[in-house]
Amino acid sequence: MKKTSFFSKALLAAAVVTMSLGTTSCKKDEKQEDPKEVAEDANEAKFDDVNDNKEDDSEYLVAAAEVDMKEIELGKLAQQKSTNADVQALGKMMVEQHEKASAETKALAAKKNITLPAALTDKGQDAYKDLNDKTGHDFDKAYADMMVDGHEKTIEKMEKASEKATDADIRMWAAKMLPTLRTHLEHAKMTKEKVDAVK
Repeated sequence: MKKTSFFSKALLAAAVVTMSLGTTSCKKDEKQEDPKEVAEDANEAKFDDVNDNKEDDSEYLVAAAEVDMKEIELGKLAQQKSTNADVQALGKMMVEQHEKASAETKALAAKKNITLPAALTDKGQDAYKDLNDKTGHDFDKAYADMMVDGHEKTIEKMEKASEKATDADIRMWAAKMLPTLRTHLEHAKMTKEKVDAVK
């Protein structure tokens, strides 16, 4: 009986030490390494010197995954914080459609052995924080502006991927994403016009 309780205590002590070490190192890692950099480093390690084209192609998927996560979080925030029906509707659309896009990107990445960011990137967290600090009309304006600007940049990247990616599946995936992204941009522009018209 004594042996068991001593063994249990030793296990418990080891677990506590491991957990506290784990927590410390996780906190340190969060500060040091951005999830996007972690993914890019993993892809570089896998494909560097072996297949440079695949390493280049992986960057399109990493960028798309980063955008999807950011749009989902900002969209949720828009639904919570905005009192403007158009902004809320845009936020809802972003969450639903970027969740769908994210699932497709993850499936393709798994098929191609490409590592994606596991969490919102530093850039995404900064955008979220900046937006969350705003209220009322300032919030609506900032969100609409972010959606227009973000989608213009994403469309540019996807157009490049649909033409320049070496892998045929990645070119097709990018081409398939473009019509939806262009629809998002049109909705974002319409919402921005309406928000800008509010005095």
